[in-house]
Amino acid sequence: MANHQSAKKRIRQIEKKRLHNKYYAKTARNAMKALRSTTEKDAATDLLPKVSSILDKLAKRNIIHKNKAANLKSKLAKHVNKL
Repeated sequence: MANHQSAKKRIRQIEKKRLHNKYYAKTARNAMKALRSTTEKDAATDLLPKVSSILDKLAKRNIIHKNKAANLKSKLAKHVNKL
């Protein structure tokens, strides 16, 4: 267990940041799941920019890697184009 005050503070900060990141990552996963489950092209086309924006924000904040965000956006765009 941490002995120094700064180490204890760092543990508190990390826990707060972890919960924050977990919330946004879960929100993005739910948005992607909603997009993948959509069967109508019009609805999927409207949803794609919103999901892409969410993924870009996660990559910008280093919650996910930028290449992972690019790969996910590419897969989702392929899915929408296939509809």
